[in-house]
Amino acid sequence: MAKAYIPRVADEELATRLSRIGAVLIEGVKGCGKTETARRRAKSEVLLDLDEQARETAKLVPRNILAGAAPRLLDEWQIVPGLWNAVRREVDARGEDGQFILTGSATPHDDETRHSGTARFSRMRMRTMTLAETGLSSRQVSLGALLRGEPVASGAAPASFDDIIEECCRGGWPADRKRSLSQARANISDYVQEITYGDIRMPNRPRRDPTRLLGLLRALAKNVASEATLVTLAQDTAASGVQLDEDTVSVYLGALERLMVYEPLTAWSPVLRSKARVRTKPKHHLADPALAAALLEAGPGELRRDLKTFGFLFESLVVRDLRVYAAVADAQTHHYRDNTGMEVDVIVTAGFKRWAAFEVKLGTTGDVLDKAAANLLSFAAKVDVQSSGTPQILGIVTSGGCSYTRPDGVAVIPLATLDK
Repeated sequence: MAKAYIPRVADEELATRLSRIGAVLIEGVKGCGKTETARRRAKSEVLLDLDEQARETAKLVPRNILAGAAPRLLDEWQIVPGLWNAVRREVDARGEDGQFILTGSATPHDDETRHSGTARFSRMRMRTMTLAETGLSSRQVSLGALLRGEPVASGAAPASFDDIIEECCRGGWPADRKRSLSQARANISDYVQEITYGDIRMPNRPRRDPTRLLGLLRALAKNVASEATLVTLAQDTAASGVQLDEDTVSVYLGALERLMVYEPLTAWSPVLRSKARVRTKPKHHLADPALAAALLEAGPGELRRDLKTFGFLFESLVVRDLRVYAAVADAQTHHYRDNTGMEVDVIVTAGFKRWAAFEVKLGTTGDVLDKAAANLLSFAAKVDVQSSGTPQILGIVTSGGCSYTRPDGVAVIPLATLDK
């Protein structure tokens, strides 16, 4: 019996992209659901990771692999990098939209023989499942509506504090949704092993050391949702009994980013009214907070006893979900920090002079929300509205409670009420 498909936020995004361009490249961390989502739209397919004969044909006569009903799915295309140029040429020859869907869980190293995909390819990123996709969100607050300036819908979050803790440990991989928490956590640990021992390729460098790479992954988990420097990350690998220099950390981060396991959150640089200097370091995030939990060997019990660590994992969970919802609105996610110490956890930019700012808080008590709201209002007052525009929404994303708008205009939005 065929397994049931769980509808994804990316379904709509993929359909939109196919309607306007010849080929869509879906990238994302392994197991996030790229192939199944692509299959919902594809009329024919080639699974290059499973079909040895297809791989050989793709290497020798790549055009032969492209024949089939459109959209044609080329799954794990990066196994045969030469397909990129073959698809590009075929898109040009056919002159029609929606011809190919390419999926990949790794980005090949730059190759000067690979021609640009401009005007032929549209790149979209898939991520692990959000609370809206897993059924933990009431979906009554739309990020897209907020970015259009619409008010926050009021309502209670259906997920409990314990539900959110479990989600940070379980992860959003579709295949694990029906498994027990312990089984899901074991699979994530296996995936970490796969990354360190098998997935990463290091061209033009000595063979990578799995122990050193695992040390860096643990350092990233320790510093998730922070702006830790390369020096700090290198120093923190010592806890795993290894020591990396800054250059090696940088190279390994690049390799993890190509695998879509590591996804830094870039800094936003608006024009300010003041003379404050904007910091430009990214915040460190893994593809799913459950990867960090596994690397820290932290289950629900440990996170209940260590709310500081849970707070960082919850921020990473919020960032993941906001990234997914923002993509449908053709928006981008960032963070903000300046030399005065002012920080904003997530900035969502949605085109010319349209943006939103969010603080992430575990707590829902009045003093916690008051402080977060004051920070957001102070930040908004710093931004030069003539150059950067006024915010569509200032919001505090919480772990629970109800969604509503405060008297000062700042919205309170439980993560488990959000949707695209």
